[in-house]
Amino acid sequence: MTLLNNKTIVIMGVANKRSIGWGVALAAARQGANLIFTYRSDRAGEQIQKLLQDSLPDSEAQVIHCDVTDDASVESAFAEIGQSVDHIDGLVHSIAHANVEDLQGEFVATSREGFLLAQNISAYSLVAVSRAARPLFKQGGSIVAMSYLGAERAIENYNVMGVAKASLESTVRYLAADLGKDQVRVNAISAGPIRTLAAKGVRGFNDVLHAVEEKAPLRRNVDAEEVGDVTSFFLSDLSRGITGEVMHVDAGFHIVGM
Repeated sequence: MTLLNNKTIVIMGVANKRSIGWGVALAAARQGANLIFTYRSDRAGEQIQKLLQDSLPDSEAQVIHCDVTDDASVESAFAEIGQSVDHIDGLVHSIAHANVEDLQGEFVATSREGFLLAQNISAYSLVAVSRAARPLFKQGGSIVAMSYLGAERAIENYNVMGVAKASLESTVRYLAADLGKDQVRVNAISAGPIRTLAAKGVRGFNDVLHAVEEKAPLRRNVDAEEVGDVTSFFLSDLSRGITGEVMHVDAGFHIVGM
């Protein structure tokens, strides 16, 4: 029996084949999950449809519009999901965004607008989608968010996103406290650096990859597939006793530092 057999999982934040969310989707599909995707832009929606055709042609996955900056859109998306399935078992939040100019130079130069934008999309969105999804977790379930070491340490050029990820990790703990009574677990994965579309906006990203290869105990970087496998564990009943945790999937780099 596969880990996620007959479980319905909502995955938010797939932009293209390099997205961590897509790595999660492939891993969840291998474990038998029924998938539902949400997208914000038309381009992302088209990309998801193409990825499904190319990599999961037999999938009957739904693809639903959801703008996490708009509460009405979030509510509408989960209402649509609720019309097509009786319940959901898991939700993966792989959403983050900041202005490119706020991912370089000194953090102290961050504008108020840029700070609030990063917090809104990268952290508050987890609150909004958890609230909208809560009625659909009729049999309990699992919410998993994606974070990074920049939430714990000041990493050059990560800047405002590091602060947003710190907010995200704290949000995970408070949501875990709230939703535990519903038997809904909330955890985060702190993934090592991966060449995603978002990573292109971080100046010096290649230097970070090289540092991990040189210093991490496993002497290598991780990929989206590895993150997807751990996410599948968090979504499965094997992790039924774990909530409010941040699991590092970074080849051990967090224990040795920069």
